[in-house]
Amino acid sequence: MLSAGGLVAFPTETVYGLGGDAFNPGALAKIFEVKGRPRFDPLIVHIADTDALGNVADLDALDVAARKKLEALTESLWPGPLTLVLPKRKAVPDLATSGLPTVAVRVPAHETARRLIALSSGAVAAPSANPFGYISPTLAEHVVQTLGEKVDLILDGGPARVGVESTVLDIRGERPAILRPGGTPREAIEALIGWVSAAPSGGAVGVDGGSGNDGRVSPGMLKSHYAPRSPLTVHEGVSVCDLSPADETGAAFLFFDGASRDAWLSGRSPEKGSAEMPVVAVLSETGDALEAAARLFQTMHELDRLNPGRIHAQLAPERGLGAAINDRLRRGSGG
Repeated sequence: MLSAGGLVAFPTETVYGLGGDAFNPGALAKIFEVKGRPRFDPLIVHIADTDALGNVADLDALDVAARKKLEALTESLWPGPLTLVLPKRKAVPDLATSGLPTVAVRVPAHETARRLIALSSGAVAAPSANPFGYISPTLAEHVVQTLGEKVDLILDGGPARVGVESTVLDIRGERPAILRPGGTPREAIEALIGWVSAAPSGGAVGVDGGSGNDGRVSPGMLKSHYAPRSPLTVHEGVSVCDLSPADETGAAFLFFDGASRDAWLSGRSPEKGSAEMPVVAVLSETGDALEAAARLFQTMHELDRLNPGRIHAQLAPERGLGAAINDRLRRGSGG
């Protein structure tokens, strides 16, 4: 199907991807059409192993310092949820990179994904397998529910282990920059190559370092993204305790940990307690960021299917994978 220009949804450790042959402009055009994705938003090119990197990236265009960083990162963090922005080879169509001279590339840490890629042309371009801007899929059934027969084949590899998209890192130039926080924490990157800069959570950075909706060097950088159909509001800590009974009516609540949920429940006034109990979900009872990240999109899908008037979500501690969780929540809320 991939060789014929078709689209295959496949599992990765982050989320399910909507894959097409990275060297086939027709397949790439179908990805944008099926997702309803704007052409200025570049795709991530997935390869099966580091040996294939030179087929899509022009490694000779990197300086010595960048090559050392590349070697350290790929040896320790590939396969895994890390996407690197590198100079591209001409063989990669401009449609995959939104006309930019760079390509975003990674090796997924999922055996099914790597086998699929190895059996194809060796490079599969794949954004998340969902309508553009909506919650990303972490189960095959999410793809069925949102894209259905628009996809030629869906490979069911079970639930995504990481549950949030890959971290996107630009290693060109003197200061490596995280363009999108994700499944590889900043701390793990800095342990290998030293300090890296990061875009503000929920913000957007263009190629020239400015903001805007075009010329983006990385996918997933729009201010509004990963959004449920129900309105989403994010809260610091347990500030949801300050909501009025009217705000709670018909709403759903998403807490990072069980302790925060319990604090919220104990802080509800008798007036609130007498009202109908809202729907409540917790990402991790123990506050484990890895578990919370893995459950984030699946839980948002479950809450959204209940069609609440609004989803109130608690932000995670801003460290490790918490930065990626908060980035997705803030973008899902439109700010």
